[in-house]
Amino acid sequence: MPKVIRIFFWGILISFLGSLPLGTLNIAAMQIGIQESIKDAIFFSFGSLTVEMIYVRISLVGIDWVRKQKKLMKIMEWITLAIIVALAAGSFIAAARDGEHAKNIMFNNNMHRFLLGMFMCAINPVQIPFWFGWSTILFTKKILEPKPNQYNFYIVGIGIGTLLGNCVFIFGGKWMVQRIANSEHYLNWVIGGIFAITAIIQLIKIILHKDAITKFS
Repeated sequence: MPKVIRIFFWGILISFLGSLPLGTLNIAAMQIGIQESIKDAIFFSFGSLTVEMIYVRISLVGIDWVRKQKKLMKIMEWITLAIIVALAAGSFIAAARDGEHAKNIMFNNNMHRFLLGMFMCAINPVQIPFWFGWSTILFTKKILEPKPNQYNFYIVGIGIGTLLGNCVFIFGGKWMVQRIANSEHYLNWVIGGIFAITAIIQLIKIILHKDAITKFS
């Protein structure tokens, strides 16, 4: 198997598995898919994976510059925390409203879902140390080499893996809602709880200096 194909599949595998744990972006994609449409959720996913691919490219070729942006990354972490809290509140408000199709107020805007995905991914610095760590492992194992064609295949694989991981949540959430009566109403409570727990964990990590910036340093 050509080396570029092998690194392509490594990118898909790492990104797919990394997208499966509950997180802000995949849960948001699922909620958009349930409350709006599959198309909007896919657009959101494409937006987020586009920024993720850009971040990976930067981590591969400009890691020294990224390391120096600690203040910017700290600001991004607090903005991310604020958005997660707002998403949790929006889900709880939607759940408390009468009617099965109450929508998270955070998604009551005219921003194109591709741009929304880009924005939410851009302010989330967690993925930078994640991909720096995995790329370092692949470099150490001689699986990935500092060659432009390998970088390109690796990054495309990452994008595909992220999309596949998000699709598990998007189509899985839609499938569940279609088969369980009044499930969308209860799902708002569940999603709100997930966002709330995520926000608490994020805050604890920031306070205890165990956040993405510390890992990256």
